[in-house]
Amino acid sequence: MEAVEMYENLKEDLLRFARSIARHEQEAFDLVQDAAEKSLKQEGLADLPVHKQRAWFFRVMKNRLIDDRRKEKRLSGWEEEEEEEFPEQSFMGNRLETMELLSTLDSELSDIVFKRYWLQMTSKEIGEVLGMPAATVRYKLHFAIKKLRKQLEAEVI
Repeated sequence: MEAVEMYENLKEDLLRFARSIARHEQEAFDLVQDAAEKSLKQEGLADLPVHKQRAWFFRVMKNRLIDDRRKEKRLSGWEEEEEEEFPEQSFMGNRLETMELLSTLDSELSDIVFKRYWLQMTSKEIGEVLGMPAATVRYKLHFAIKKLRKQLEAEVI
């Protein structure tokens, strides 16, 4: 029961801190939830003074956010390489030409390219929406870009 009371006393401070370091509201809630779960396993935390409890929660949330950012950077490294190799503007004339070009792909590939380059979604986010692993999304994106390049080369020649 002590852990629940401790969390209730600190909840507003924790949310305020999480919102200040997170990109969006849901990420802030996730940080607070993760720290609350870890606090249940931390013996003696409830016995500490309130300012030390708060500092412990803040440190746990900050470390979780750093870990998440590093993981995202590591996982998106492949995507960034792909973007450098194939930036949006390199094949995008106007919207009509772009839509015509995308229509040469099957609907799944076209959808993946659209979500990645126009909606700026990560492969993980696209995978969650489409129900497939992020690695599969990256593979299909790579395949779609290859097809689009061939299509453009054929039009130029």
